[in-house]
Order: sequence, then C-alpha cells, then structure tokens
Amino acid sequence: QVQIVESGGGSVQTGGSLRLSCSASGFPVRNYWMSWYRQAPGKERELVASIGSDGAGRRENYAKSVKNRFSISRDNSENTVFLQMNNLKPEDTAVYYCTAGGQLWGQGTQVTVSS
Repeated sequence: QVQIVESGGGSVQTGGSLRLSCSASGFPVRNYWMSWYRQAPGKERELVASIGSDGAGRRENYAKSVKNRFSISRDNSENTVFLQMNNLKPEDTAVYYCTAGGQLWGQGTQVTVSS
C-alpha cells in the first residue's frame, strides 16, 4: 500500500539542528507536491515547507517563521523528502507531518526544542 513514514525527530536545545526524513513507498515522490506541516500543542496544523514535483519545476515554499532556517529537499533515488531544520527555537516544538498532495499523510515525528 502507499505509505509515508516520518523520522528524525528528537529533543534539542535552542540553536540546534535536526534533519527530518519522509520516506515514501508505493508512489514516486518526484511526481507529487510534497509538504511538511507541524502542529504544536493547542494550535492548528500549519504548513511549514513544500516542494513541487519535478514536472512543476520543484518550486519551494516556506512559512515566514522558518524562512532562512529550514530547507526542504527531495532525493528521488531514495524516494525520500527531507526537512533540514537549523537554528531551532522553542516555538518550533511540534509534531511534524509529511504529506503528498495533502491527501496522503504520515503519522508524524515529535520535535522538542528546549530553552
């Protein structure tokens, strides 16, 4: 079956870095708009970063709050999407989800940033 599995979350101090992975099976990520969302305690799920399909020119979009700190990328040979997170802040604490076209979702990976 088609599936998305996130990994790479953890606990870091303010200013630290993490690299999240979104491993896909059953479909090629190169053909889909792939996105990372996050949901913090007591808040709604928000879009963090997106990358377009190869056919769409691999356009990247970022939330204003993470611009110049996060970067999204895709490795077609591994069928995996990544989210490199640098200079992490406590407000980045959330469960991070990967989605293909907003239709197929993973179960999320926890990111906790301490002061």
